[in-house]
Amino acid sequence: MSTLQEQFNSDGYVLLRGFLDKEVINSIYRDARKIFNAQIKHVTGKSVDIDDRDAFENAMFEFFEKDFNAFVNTGKTVQHAFSLHRLGLDPKIENLLKEAGLSNPIIGARAAMQFNSRFLSKDGSKHWKLDAHQDWRTGQGSLDSAVIWFPMVDAGAEIGALQVIPGSHKTGLQQSTTSGYQGGITSSIKEEDFIQTEFQVGDILLFSAFLIHQSGNNVTNNIRWSVQLRYNNLDEPTFIDRGYPMAYIYKPETELVTPDFPTVAQLKEVFS
Repeated sequence: MSTLQEQFNSDGYVLLRGFLDKEVINSIYRDARKIFNAQIKHVTGKSVDIDDRDAFENAMFEFFEKDFNAFVNTGKTVQHAFSLHRLGLDPKIENLLKEAGLSNPIIGARAAMQFNSRFLSKDGSKHWKLDAHQDWRTGQGSLDSAVIWFPMVDAGAEIGALQVIPGSHKTGLQQSTTSGYQGGITSSIKEEDFIQTEFQVGDILLFSAFLIHQSGNNVTNNIRWSVQLRYNNLDEPTFIDRGYPMAYIYKPETELVTPDFPTVAQLKEVFS
């Protein structure tokens, strides 16, 4: 058993410094900002420099307020960037998972990107700051399913980097509310048991899907941009016995999103 697997099994997580190439992360970060920037210009009429962090993120907040539906759809669109999905399939990631004990890893859910800020929240919603939870509840895959989380900006306590409870992955599946994006744990948890993680761009957190963790509190005026990758192990006996259950459900809309679209003239213009 590798030292990394020993730590993963013992603590439920491993924080790996400088694991990813900064340029790889920056390409994902840049692609996401470029996608948002196109809609920012369309909705607000403003042209902003995506490399001017404060100006760009203030434009993000304005976009959010002016056209919430377009903002949500743009947020969904960035999840499909080629650069994001290339990373999730990188052999370096696959080898890391194997080293941690997932002998036959497979993707558990699509790669996901988050952009968390209290200024991107409606009606006091706290979806930008997740309460204590276990990711396994939403995936329900192999018992050794693992998550890789990393920010695309330097992140510590002020911007809300993850807080984890070491060893909590061995305490069982906790009772939880199912409301919201992630059901919060309803059993008693001591805040002092959480450890605050801190990251430089390139650092990643590999953790068990049973590890109890929560978002830190982003008290800055900036957005916490991050990526989450989830994996199962095809060799894990209970995963096989349960017939490889897939709790994530992806499905198309039943109605046209844009009524009376497209026209024949528009199609002829595209394919002329």
